[in-house]
Amino acid sequence: MFKKVAPYIGKYKKYTVWAALLMSLGIVANVIPYFFLYQIISPLTRGEHIDPTYVMLRVIAVAACEIAFALLYVKGLEFSHISAYNTLKNLRISLQGKLEKQPLGNIQNLGTGRIKKIFTDDIDQIELLLAHAIPEGIANIFIPILIIVLMFIMDWRLGLLSLVPLVLGMLAMGMMMKSGFEKMNDYYESAAKMNNTIIEYVNGMEVVKVFNKDGDSYKRFGEVVRDYRDFTIAWYKVCWPWMAAYASILPCLALLMLPIGSYMVLSGSLALDKLILVLCMSFAVGPSFLKALNFAGKFPQLDYKISELEKLMDHPALKEGKSGFTGADKDVEFENVRFGYEDEEVLHSVNLLMKQGTTTALVGESGSGKSTLAKLLVHYYDIDAGTIRIGGQDITDMTLEALNDLVAYVSQEQFLFNTTLYENILIGKPDATKEEVLEAAHRAQCDEFLDRLPQGIETKAGDGGKQLSGGERQRISLARAILKDAPIIVLDEATAFMDPENEDKLNAAIDEIVKDKTVLVIAHRLSTVRDADKICVMKEGQCIAADRHENLLKTCTEYKKFWEASVSASTWKIKEA
Repeated sequence: MFKKVAPYIGKYKKYTVWAALLMSLGIVANVIPYFFLYQIISPLTRGEHIDPTYVMLRVIAVAACEIAFALLYVKGLEFSHISAYNTLKNLRISLQGKLEKQPLGNIQNLGTGRIKKIFTDDIDQIELLLAHAIPEGIANIFIPILIIVLMFIMDWRLGLLSLVPLVLGMLAMGMMMKSGFEKMNDYYESAAKMNNTIIEYVNGMEVVKVFNKDGDSYKRFGEVVRDYRDFTIAWYKVCWPWMAAYASILPCLALLMLPIGSYMVLSGSLALDKLILVLCMSFAVGPSFLKALNFAGKFPQLDYKISELEKLMDHPALKEGKSGFTGADKDVEFENVRFGYEDEEVLHSVNLLMKQGTTTALVGESGSGKSTLAKLLVHYYDIDAGTIRIGGQDITDMTLEALNDLVAYVSQEQFLFNTTLYENILIGKPDATKEEVLEAAHRAQCDEFLDRLPQGIETKAGDGGKQLSGGERQRISLARAILKDAPIIVLDEATAFMDPENEDKLNAAIDEIVKDKTVLVIAHRLSTVRDADKICVMKEGQCIAADRHENLLKTCTEYKKFWEASVSASTWKIKEA
């Protein structure tokens, strides 16, 4: 298990080594007082007179040992935590980097609750391994074993008697770990399900209130929480008896040693002072050994968490090359592109050519593959077969950074960070000047609502951008795209939040983005794309026709049906009473 985490420790490995060494010395300092205690008790058992100075020196020595123990152990903990938290930092950075390289669809399938649990709860649990289990475990196992060896040297019979509680306690711990390990996978699945349900419940609270579904939503929320509670309690009920058994028996090395050793003293086969010394030594073994084995009970959980992290980090990354963009132009070509979600293929040998500086629109029924095709251009997923090229260069031959510089993607659901609107726009070009950001906001028709906000462009967007309306959020996202100034633009339902009052503003903002660009646009309102240079009609994952609006009306029955439905819908009116 340590080998799995070791690569992330780096230069802080020496802190872990020093932590184990200092803690071991601290435990030695904590054990020595038992020998001073023996030196005080042993003369009394023989009826010898003890000088007060003799006792006082040993009391001072005990105090000095306890101070040394505290100083050494605390310093050891300091070193172990320096190593642990820097390792967690490296682990999180590495995990974040690998997540960035994975298909976004795979990340979404994990669920925000599970990802949050992995990044925070599960990684934090590894701190127990690095800061405590390894250095403290080594110290608390090594020193007791050394003491048991010394007990065997003093009297092998007492040494054997001391092992009986240890063996019984470890058997009880083994049964506890076996019972717990059998249910561990189910426990963590239950916890992940509860996390995802809680986040879904909170995020969907607005919809729940509007449609008066409090009862149904809370019922599902309550069921998941109760299931987690019941599962956890049932798990603990199985483990607790064994836990109580080993916690009670294991530290009591004197369980058989005291009665049998006393009989041996009375029978004359063992000196009393030797029994006292071994008993004093046994008192030093129990607590340390129990502390070490308590960490052992955590290792199956830690092993599961690390395995989950490894599964996440070992997931195949998106295919990418090591070079920048070397294409001849900004033409975009889909050639025999096939793609499926898991075992279901949704795109079947799609061929489409988008010439530089032209606008291509994707139209078709919901589920026909329009958004999937658009997402493949921005490398949302790896395709199963075929090729996607920009300027003749396969997009998998260039780095993700190079591709991201070429393409700006604007979807109907744009996420805004809970920071200022200025900083949200700046994401499009982090090194832009303030004048460039303000110009982008102006061209995206943001002035109208920025002027009425209390702090203008320095106003915070709120959690997920909830301080703004859907259309306002959309214009902020369009400002990002304008600032980015990428040569290829993908507009996935970018007019979804259009209303009559803002239609002109949103269309003007889009016009600013697409000037002299290669554009791929998806829209259900055919009137917004009728002037496109090419309209690709999607049906059941295939491009069944691609031409201008006028020609498609004559040659494509499917498109003609869409157009007639669109025209009919535009004339709908609410009947007056």
